[in-house]
Parts: sequence; structure tokens; C-alpha cells
Amino acid sequence: MCGLAGIVLSHPSRVDESVLLAMRDAQLHRGPDEAGLYLGEGVGLGHRRLSIIDLSHGQQPMVDEAAGLALIYNGELYNFQSLRAELEVQGVVFHSRSDTEVLLRAWQQWGEASLTRLVGMFAFAVWDMRARRIYLARDQMGIKPLYYGFTCAGDLAFASELKGLLAHPGMERTLDPRALEDYLALGYVPDPKSIYRGIFKLSPGHWLSWRAGEPQPVIRQYWDVPFHRAPDMTADDAVVQLRGVLDVAVASQMIADVPLGAFLSGGVDSSAVVASMSRASPQPVRTCSIGFDNGEFDETVYARRVAQHLHTQHFEQQVSADDYALLDTLAAIYDEPFSDSSALPTYRVCELARTQVTVALSGDGGDENFAGYRRYRLHAWESGLRARLPLALRKPLFGWLGRIYPKADWAPRPLRAKTTLQALACDDVEAYFHSVCTTSMAMRQQLYSASFKRELQGYSALTVFREHASRAPTDHPLLLAQYLDLKTWLPGDILTKVDRASMAHSLEVRVPLLDHRLVEWASSLPPGLKLKGSIGKYIFKKALEPNLPHDVLYRTKMGFSVPLAAWLRGPLARRARKALLTGAVAECGYFEPAVLERLLRQHASGRRDHSATLWKLLMLDAFLRRMQQSAAAAPAEPVQRVAAAGAGS
Repeated sequence: MCGLAGIVLSHPSRVDESVLLAMRDAQLHRGPDEAGLYLGEGVGLGHRRLSIIDLSHGQQPMVDEAAGLALIYNGELYNFQSLRAELEVQGVVFHSRSDTEVLLRAWQQWGEASLTRLVGMFAFAVWDMRARRIYLARDQMGIKPLYYGFTCAGDLAFASELKGLLAHPGMERTLDPRALEDYLALGYVPDPKSIYRGIFKLSPGHWLSWRAGEPQPVIRQYWDVPFHRAPDMTADDAVVQLRGVLDVAVASQMIADVPLGAFLSGGVDSSAVVASMSRASPQPVRTCSIGFDNGEFDETVYARRVAQHLHTQHFEQQVSADDYALLDTLAAIYDEPFSDSSALPTYRVCELARTQVTVALSGDGGDENFAGYRRYRLHAWESGLRARLPLALRKPLFGWLGRIYPKADWAPRPLRAKTTLQALACDDVEAYFHSVCTTSMAMRQQLYSASFKRELQGYSALTVFREHASRAPTDHPLLLAQYLDLKTWLPGDILTKVDRASMAHSLEVRVPLLDHRLVEWASSLPPGLKLKGSIGKYIFKKALEPNLPHDVLYRTKMGFSVPLAAWLRGPLARRARKALLTGAVAECGYFEPAVLERLLRQHASGRRDHSATLWKLLMLDAFLRRMQQSAAAAPAEPVQRVAAAGAGS
């Protein structure tokens, strides 16, 4: 993996090298092996490299003056060898074994059309010297990140991580109230927003183009999940095909010139990847697992079972379930407010893996591809009920019942009907949005101060889901839910979590279940082969039956979780109270103090579980404190400094 940084000036001049170096080296952790810089008229490109393939070549920026191209690239092309062979047939001569040179020659040969040929995870920038135009591109699934924005001087700047962009003194640092509403609803800031106004993430499957003098960049989508139904797909056909596409995806991602292994949680997805790796590798696969000292959250017994079954070289480490001391570390790693508490064990498993390997394969993507989450089953059941009654009848009836039914967090699950009643009062998109919201719309409205509500101007995070749904290639309730997750939860939460946690340890993580060819194939499956009765990932589990123990495949899903509710009633209670009542969250003016006090009191009593919302607010407090510290350390006159830098030679 690598870190990118770049500046394209809005006028003919020379980029301030010190600013570009600061942007590049703020991402040292992404590429500790090598560093490179390219400075041309009106442009600067910086690169940090973590060497994985062709360790002695492939240095970046890769510049070909004769072709008029300069490239910086983060990621891996898994089909670079076949692309190279195709290009060689067309007379292209190569000088290294690196996939970086293959990408440069592919762009030289096919331009933007090359994007439809790439299989991998990537974010890259190509500077066309002749057209004086920059091109940015991001992989189909959004595995690798890419931020961009315009400075107060009108220059385009971009970087792999937000901290790289914020090293530029001319970047705007004003919070976007809509992004904050998205965060309070979902726990992350979804693409293409960032937490700051004027800074954006390039969306998955998109490319961007800009040259000085143009008012706005051109942004185009080159790939989307198709959800085209395969005709007459039987379960037997699907099993055979799935085994083939899985093995192809995994084998293609095992190419590396450094030690390679895998995460192994003992769940279905990571076990499937390791089983496929074991079939492809002549040597035992190196696997890594994290265990907890609290048995309620520990899956190591299953990881060990799979490791023994597949004869892997297994490494395991136990950490405390009370690992909340990482809170401030996570705030520094993620740059934006990010409240997925499984980032803590993810950080630890990446830390362990890096002691053994440089590249690790992960099982992320199985739940989204094959309908593994419990919420899919509930959504499918509720959608069936919604289909039987018109919205005009459901909305008033179930809306009223949902309002009066008590919020019984303490009660057995069958008695917690409030959210189901509320879901039945909505259409499929709104219902699914509410099912993934970890802080309800009603709670957010209570939390927000009057001044913050005025800033929002009626905006709701539901808009994110509405916009994606309007472009979805399916209206089937289950497939639509999958599509929405692939567009929001997957890149915004899951892939962000793994990328930052792994890069903090200079570890490359590959995700074969998100090979876009496998995603396309999975999207074509009939819904009944994904969710069959109460069995999620039905066809995936059937395909794995010859390779994995039955009790591993069909056990209850645990997830990579931590005891948040208990922390916030115990060792984190005092910190939460300080942050929410006297800290940065209390001082920012976005929230009602009386409501913050009530949340703390109700959670402490054990009658309500506000752990998800309180954790979000704690992570927001950590982010805001870092933002305040950064502002205090910033130069007094950043705008004038940028203007002076741009005017020099």
C-alpha cells in the first residue's frame, strides 16, 4: 500500500515543495519503505511506498516524459500480468515487473477506458503533461481511499487520507453540518462527503478530471453493481460457479514478494478465504486471530478449530475486552468522526498480523454480497408485510403504534416491537435507513440545538439513501438493501475501518470477496439463494460445506464487537460525563445540554441502552479536541501563505 499527495495549481507557477512534502509525509505510515516527488509546471505529486511487488523497481512518481505522463498509485492490480501480456502484444515495452508500470502503460494506451479493464484495489492520479490535466480514479468498491478539495487560492489538492490534505495550510477546515448529521445517524461520514465543507471523497467506481481554468472538476462513474438477474440459476449451478469465482479471486490476490497471510476470526467469511488460500498454497497459510478475556466476545475457539482443520500456521493474541484506551488513538487514525467500536479489535489484529506478514487477506464483503446480516432477514419479513397494505393505511396506523409503544431496551427481544412498528409505517428505503441508524431520527432531533437545526435547513441523512436508491438497478427489497449497503456502509464504515487500522501498522489488507467480478456474479443470484428462510448466506455456506466444519458454517453470527454498554456504565462513565457535559461536545453548541444529561442518566440506570449514541459522542469529542489543537497550532495567516507560495518560482 501507499500514500498519495498532489497539488495542481490554478495558475502557471511552481508548487511550494515544502507544502507538498508536508502532505506526503503526514502519511508516512502508509508507505515507510520509499518516498518520491515530482514537480512540474503547475503541478506537484508526492508518494510514500510500502513495497509489495517488484521491490527493487516500481518507484513513484513514475514519470515518462516521452509519453507526457506522471503517475502516483496506491493499491494492487491483481490482473496486471494479463494486462501486461495484452499490452506487449500491442508492442508496448516494459522495464520492470511492477503493476505500477502496467497501470501507466494501460493509461497511455487506453486512457479512461483502461478503468473498465482493471481488477484490483486502487486509487491513483495521472498527470497529463500535454493536456495539463489531472485525472484521479478510485477502485470499483472503494477499498482504497482518495480525498480531494480546492484550496482558498483555487488550487486542487488531493491525498490518500484527510490528514494529508489538512497538512496543506490553504484547505478549508469548516465543519459540514450535513456531514455531522450523517455521522450522528450512521456512525461514519458517507461518500462523497467528508466532515469538512469543501473536502470530498472520490466515490467508488468514479474518476475525476480537472485542469486549471475550469470552474468545476468533471466526475464520471465507470462501474456500478449491476444486479442483473441470471436466468434459470439453480442452487447446484450456483454452488459450482461460486467455488470457481471464489478460488480465482483468492488466488489472484496471493501474489506478493513479501510475507503473506490472512485474518481468521472463525466466522464464515474469513474461514472461506483461508480455505481457498489453503487449496492454492503449497505451504501452510499463516493466520492471525485476536481473542478477548471476556468469553461473551471471544471467538478464538472457532478460529482455532478452523486453523486446525485447514492446517494453518496460526498466531493468536489475547487482549483485554476493556481496550478503550485506544479511543484517542482511533481519533488520530480516522481523521473524521468514526464510531464503529470494532475498530478497536481491528486495530489489534492488524498490529498482531504485522509482526508476521506484510500482506493479509480478509473476509470482508461476504455479508453484503450474500445477505448475511440479521437485518436483511428482518427487512425482508417487514417488506412482505408492507407489500400487503398500502402506505396510505400503514403510515398513520403503524406510525401511531410506533410512537406509543415503549422503547424497551431492557426487555426480551420479542417484546421490543417499537422499531418494527415504525418500519411498517415507512417505504422500503426509509425503513432500511432506520434499521441501520444507530441513533434514531427522533433522538437526533431531541439532541440538536435550535441553532444547529437552522444550519441543517431541514436536511436529513435519509437523503443519502434516497439518492442511492434513485440510481439503484433493482427495486427488490432484499437486493435494494444490499445495494444501499454496498454504496454506504461498506465503503464508509467497513473498508474505512480496515484501511486506516491496517495502514497505521503499514500492513496491506486485501479483500478477495470484494473482487468486483465476484460482486457482479453475487449480485446476479436470485434472492432465494442468498436468504433462504432464516438462513443468510445460504448458497455461500452450501458451497463451503465440503471444506469447513458444519458448526462453523451454521453457528450464530457473533461479529467483531466490544462491551460498549458495560464500559459506559463502568470505566468510561466518568470520561463520557466529562466529555458530554463540560468537554468539546458540550462547548460546540450543536447539542442540547439537558438531553445529553438525560442520555447519561438513563444509560447509567440500566433501563435504556444509549451506548451507540454515547460512543458516537465520545468519538466526536475526541475529534473536536484534535481539531481545536490543530487550529491552535496552525499558522496565523494561512491564506496569505498560500498566495505567497503560489506566486513564487
